[in-house]
Amino acid sequence: MTTISIGSRKSKLAMWQTDTVAAMLAGSGLQTRISSMETRGDKILNVSIAKIGSKGVFTEELEEELRNGNTDIAVHSAKDMQSILPDGFELIAFTDREKPNDVLLSRNTAIDITDSSKTLRVGTSSVRRIALLKHFYPHVQTVEMRGNLQTRIQKMDDGACDALMLAYAGVKRMEYEDMIVKVFSEEEFIPPVGQGCIAIESAETLDPGKRAKIRECLNNPASEACLLAERAFLRVMEGGCSIPAFGLAVLDGGELILRGGLASLDGQTVLVKTEKGSQEEADGVGQRLGRYILENGGREILADIARSQEGAEQKQQG
Repeated sequence: MTTISIGSRKSKLAMWQTDTVAAMLAGSGLQTRISSMETRGDKILNVSIAKIGSKGVFTEELEEELRNGNTDIAVHSAKDMQSILPDGFELIAFTDREKPNDVLLSRNTAIDITDSSKTLRVGTSSVRRIALLKHFYPHVQTVEMRGNLQTRIQKMDDGACDALMLAYAGVKRMEYEDMIVKVFSEEEFIPPVGQGCIAIESAETLDPGKRAKIRECLNNPASEACLLAERAFLRVMEGGCSIPAFGLAVLDGGELILRGGLASLDGQTVLVKTEKGSQEEADGVGQRLGRYILENGGREILADIARSQEGAEQKQQG
């Protein structure tokens, strides 16, 4: 019987995703073996992902195992994947997608983020969430927050913040739905590329027979089309976790609709555009959106972000 070896991060959420993938493979008659490890992004918790550097922060160690042939596939949150993979790797499947919205989590059910008369401290380390909070809710104070979901909740309980801004998918999978005090509309808070979806990565040297079996078992064609469009958009933007870019694709019949854009770090400017096309031209839809955003103010925003990050690095070194 064919055995598929699976690489995963060690966090509870990562293991939930990996166990789900393993169960799907087992349901198709494939044996599995799971190998879990900590990545650089898991170990460095005192600075934001944007400051660590977004290239491979959650994937490098897993990719090394794929390259060496120690594992066949790695299971990732699709939103953690860099827009351009290192040479020799590919994403071979995208699972069914969970609801992609952002949510606000708190023990205090009376919290009202729209009430500007009260100071509300929201924990998040996402540059996109911070920028959009500044745009839509400028009275909100953001608090740098890293770590897995359980760690963040503990920090909130210890008084670091009043609420947490998180992805609905992770909150649901870890069974904290009863703490959700607000579900943000994806019309305003457009999710980051890939949010809510699990991505399966392999080395290009993976046995073609194994690759075909894994893809047949795990890949959702609708998810794949949407993620291909979103990732093509992010690739044109040359972005990862360090820029406040966002993009969400949906299928309406055979038509693919991608809405996405870019925000300035201070939230003053938010560029948003919708592109449409057939499911078969998903990559092209994403590229068109990326080019439009760059040509209509995006390049200037990205230049400002680069200058800001360089200034922060110089200040840190000095």
